[in-house]
Amino acid sequence: MLHTFHKVVSTSQVFTIGTLPWNESCKNIRRAAATALNRTAVQSYMPLIDLESTVSIKELLQDSKGGELDLDPRAYWQRYALNTSLTLNYGYRIDGNKEAPLLREIVEVERRIGTLRSTSNNWEDYIPLLRLFSGQKKKEAISLKKRRDVYMDRLLSTLEHKIEKGTDKPCITGNILKDPEAKLSRCEFYLRSRPCILCSQNSNPNPNLAEIGSICLTMVAAGLDNIPATLLLGIAYLATPAGQKTQQRAYDEIRKVYPGNDAWHKCLHEEKIPYITAFCKEVLRYWTVVPICLPRVSIKDIEWGGAIIPSGTTFYMNAYAADYDVTHFRNPDQFDPERYLNVPEGAGTLHYAYGAGSRMCIGSHLANRELFTAFVRLILAFRFTPPVDPRDEPVMDCLEANAIPTSLTMEPKYFKVGFKPRDREMLDQWLRESEEATKDLM
Repeated sequence: MLHTFHKVVSTSQVFTIGTLPWNESCKNIRRAAATALNRTAVQSYMPLIDLESTVSIKELLQDSKGGELDLDPRAYWQRYALNTSLTLNYGYRIDGNKEAPLLREIVEVERRIGTLRSTSNNWEDYIPLLRLFSGQKKKEAISLKKRRDVYMDRLLSTLEHKIEKGTDKPCITGNILKDPEAKLSRCEFYLRSRPCILCSQNSNPNPNLAEIGSICLTMVAAGLDNIPATLLLGIAYLATPAGQKTQQRAYDEIRKVYPGNDAWHKCLHEEKIPYITAFCKEVLRYWTVVPICLPRVSIKDIEWGGAIIPSGTTFYMNAYAADYDVTHFRNPDQFDPERYLNVPEGAGTLHYAYGAGSRMCIGSHLANRELFTAFVRLILAFRFTPPVDPRDEPVMDCLEANAIPTSLTMEPKYFKVGFKPRDREMLDQWLRESEEATKDLM
């Protein structure tokens, strides 16, 4: 375990699934989360993605004054990812625009915690003596921990209150509590001393809410790790001179599969545009959002090249290096969605943005559907153009694009893009139809 993250930041709110030590509790949590995030379950969440993508695209349209102003898109898609995660997990979404105080607070705290979770930025994690001299960093970690506790407690309290009143909406936490397949341990404690309404109203064997807390924290933190950065970098690329050809190809492929202007709605129910799927995979590969994966500890001796690596050894996977391995990817330095078209079965790991093996990101199905839907709708709605001011142009180099190189996850550097509506009348109709379809979710 890493000292800064595990023993300072996470002392009161347990760990995310990705940072849990491998034990029976971790296996139980992953099983429970897998039940809530498998392909079938994810399809049932698509109305939420309909709502959040509609809200973000409508605000982009309004704030750009119908395409007249270039915009920095990051806040719109941070909200998209976070609200999707919150609604799925708590049946709760943050109302208001992209500057809502709770949204900005969660984004700010999780971004700064991401820096503290860095595998390369905290020497105290590897040299214990330095912990005696890290007062300022420890103060920052404790401050962030307290701020995170406030909104995590608020989110759970809101859910408890709604359950007590009978006004709660279906959500992952509720599904897990009611699902005998989850097989979590009985409730013995939780993070707070007061009784929990979730336990008192559930007739099934009560889950250990510390394990539920791990899932809740994962949904809040992980939703901001991968989706926003991947969407932002994909948008930025499409707006560049080099990306114009890719943008036109993507639009043409959407229209070829759905010539009747129904892709806006069909993308919620099916994924039948191979080029968009390939584009999503290539963005995930080219800008590996978590370049160095979280550390893992071996649970048994491993023989490698005639040597024995003992049990208990810490390993780091260089996902960036894997995504640029010339023995696996032809011309890896070239952005090329076509590498993912007509890929034969058994071709190996397609990319390492979600990790690999038994500790691979458990939310990858949800992430893929969020990305696919968002890109289909964005490309249908807008033609992306370079910013008017050259100072607002995005940095596209896979390494230089990162504003915080020492952070665990990539933070795209500031940029702006032009969002020009392709067919304003058609876009307004799609937005109205989605608003009508999702009005009960607001």
